[in-house]
Amino acid sequence: MTTEAQAVPAPPAPTRRTALARRITDGLEPKNVILVLLPLLGGLRYGWSGIGWALFAALFAAVVPTLIIGHGMRKGTVADRHVGRRQRRLTLFPLIMGSVLLSFAVMIGLDAPADLTALVLAMFASLVPILVITVWWKVSVHTAVATGAVVCLAIALGPLWLLLGALVPLIGWSRVALRDHTAAQTAVGAAVGALAAGLTFWAAR
Repeated sequence: MTTEAQAVPAPPAPTRRTALARRITDGLEPKNVILVLLPLLGGLRYGWSGIGWALFAALFAAVVPTLIIGHGMRKGTVADRHVGRRQRRLTLFPLIMGSVLLSFAVMIGLDAPADLTALVLAMFASLVPILVITVWWKVSVHTAVATGAVVCLAIALGPLWLLLGALVPLIGWSRVALRDHTAAQTAVGAAVGALAAGLTFWAAR
């Protein structure tokens, strides 16, 4: 049976390649994608009121999860901001999902803009298969969130937004270069994000 220590490869020696990969991984991490995605969609679809609701949703979908991970890092139960250990993800993901679901419930109750509410539901829906897969395999959340964001933007704002999909292979490369994931894990993450988030957003908006 593979131990958790064996499941996390040693980080590669620092090079220009890995330094670039680190900048991409950190710059396009899920939190940052969500912090851009929500106000972008909210502002373009609903103006200032949409931005306000987007910031509310971002509090639960990005800020609270970051605080949860940071708390784990301070306690020593989480090794890094990207939660490299698969088993640790199994304890954190349900907390993050609860935070996202809470924001969805509030937005439904207060009649928030439809596309923003659907987007939050899409975020939650994409985490469900990710959590299930993570029981056995460390699928990439980076590529799942990025691909889901691109698909949802394209559904809401038009197909030209699919051009942002060019960033997804770059993100996947960075995760593989840093030995945080295999190429297959990044590909499956992208597929899960596109299907789960995209279909949920399309059906719920």
